[in-house]
Amino acid sequence: MIVVTGSTDGIGKEYAKELAKRGLNIVLISRSIDKLNKIASEIEQEFNVEVKVIQADFSKGQIVFDHITKELENIEIGILINNVGMQYLYPMYITEVPESTVWDLVNVNVGATTHMTKVVLPGMQKRKRGAIVNVSSSAELQPMPLLAVYAATKSYIKSFTEALRIEYEEDNITVQHLFPLFVNTKMNAFSYKLQETTLFVPDAKMYATNAVNTLGMVDHSTGYWAHGIQHFFIRLPPVWIRTLIGEFMTHSFRSDYFSKKGLKVE
Repeated sequence: MIVVTGSTDGIGKEYAKELAKRGLNIVLISRSIDKLNKIASEIEQEFNVEVKVIQADFSKGQIVFDHITKELENIEIGILINNVGMQYLYPMYITEVPESTVWDLVNVNVGATTHMTKVVLPGMQKRKRGAIVNVSSSAELQPMPLLAVYAATKSYIKSFTEALRIEYEEDNITVQHLFPLFVNTKMNAFSYKLQETTLFVPDAKMYATNAVNTLGMVDHSTGYWAHGIQHFFIRLPPVWIRTLIGEFMTHSFRSDYFSKKGLKVE
């Protein structure tokens, strides 16, 4: 079976559907049981595959994994999609970020990917096959002022994934690193600019369709051809320039958010 975390919205939901379209049975893991049951029903009816749901709030940290491990016991997991992620409500200075949000970002963006990987790896090692897809973000490409914690967690995902690939290459386990640029999802709802689907800001379905096709083909990818073009040009300037560009963008998104709320930008 295929395990997909963060699977009731956005990229995770569409990625699960793309895999189900290929006749693969799915395990959906997410926070809302109502959304899980709804998506599971949709997938079962549309693609005639088996779907299991596991309710888990990854922001709670380590305590959720006993339940997840028990639910996955005796299930042969062929692919794990570590998609679950969390973003700021809007771009903020670190002193503005609520303490609970800081810990939620670490638990969801770092802890969930790390621990889910530990849960499935022993079985994959035993069978000498399997694949793990860790979904990061282009925020990893440079520090991101006003999204400092978020970008730092994505840099962790990149480093973690590349190390795992070497650790388990002898076990025939594929470890893929995906780092999309902007995708039109609720995670980016703080800016109206990112809520319009365009060639370079695809919706989740378009992104997932492209990303699934890269699995087993490349170890490191944006997952979407137009993002690949953007990535080529983004990497041309040195990091310090990319950081300044990132700061300009996050200030712009911050202005979008305050304008939408009818507030004065601080």
